[in-house]
Amino acid sequence: MKTDTVLQQDMENICSVDFIDWNRFNGKTILITGATGLIGFTIVNALLYANKKRDLNLTVLALVRSESRAKERFAEHNGDSSLKFVVGSVEDLPDFEGAVDFIIHGASQTASRMMVEQPVETILTAVKGTKNLLDLAKEKNVEGMVYLSSMEMYGHPERGHKVTEDEAGAISPLNVRNSYPISKQQCESLCCSYASEYGVSVMIARLTQTFGPGVNYNDTRVFAYFGKCVAEKKDIVLKTKGETERSYLYTADATTAILAVMLNGKSGDAYNMADENTYCSIAEVAQRVAESGGVKVRFETQNTAVSCYPDAVYMDLDTSKLKALGWKVLYSGGLQEIYGRMATHITEELHSGKSL
Repeated sequence: MKTDTVLQQDMENICSVDFIDWNRFNGKTILITGATGLIGFTIVNALLYANKKRDLNLTVLALVRSESRAKERFAEHNGDSSLKFVVGSVEDLPDFEGAVDFIIHGASQTASRMMVEQPVETILTAVKGTKNLLDLAKEKNVEGMVYLSSMEMYGHPERGHKVTEDEAGAISPLNVRNSYPISKQQCESLCCSYASEYGVSVMIARLTQTFGPGVNYNDTRVFAYFGKCVAEKKDIVLKTKGETERSYLYTADATTAILAVMLNGKSGDAYNMADENTYCSIAEVAQRVAESGGVKVRFETQNTAVSCYPDAVYMDLDTSKLKALGWKVLYSGGLQEIYGRMATHITEELHSGKSL
């Protein structure tokens, strides 16, 4: 990993937190699905960094659909025997010989357009894949598994309401875009059921929108688009009024939150994951990012019914349960700081000639 890059700084800061007992990973094998995705990418890098820094003798099993894509994604770790790629999918899980001590299940559809165009695949990948991972966790008697869920499972809370984990959203099954949040609810129920019936140690991470270094340059999600605009000095163009309000979470903070829950969370329980200090509307995010990045914001609104953009939601997540585990954010500078870090990373990669 290159010296003094944003990602390098994040890895050092992740591995320095005092609320994760890194020694519990000593000699362990950690399976990660969705390993080439944004969150999976950060977690794999963090574990491998901690492995070298703390001499943990751990092994990371990265489940990937394409080994060549994975080798490109993790080029900095080529030759590292602690990272092993397992080619396959969560829907058709390959055999795993030997021990698997921890599982982080992050494989999921993330593109809103695909949730509309392929709702059947969105649901079946989620449910079949999660059942397969839970069966593996049961077979291997894992010490801990974390299922990466989403704030979308809460549906449409009222504006001004603080959302806690004991709530459930009313979500219409007649809207195909809801293939994603409904499948998340189904998978959460599976996790709780395996914990209750089979004693599987599995926790649920309900993540808000998460971004940071490692985002794919062609990612169509709004946070990636904002960062790319700043890096390229182009105006931000919003296709909606940007009325949705939510908190955000930096990838390094998501990583420490997931690891803290995996080690210290209660089996069968869920934990909101967000930086509450970043709560604001998408339009406000665009304005703040544009101001700090020296670009402008333009609105070219479209009908959400035909654009695949979800209706406005107000998702103010309460993170008290997560904080009770000792978790706290690494960067306190708010949206400007964490968006700035992502934009700087994109710029670093563009100038290096690396394909994002």
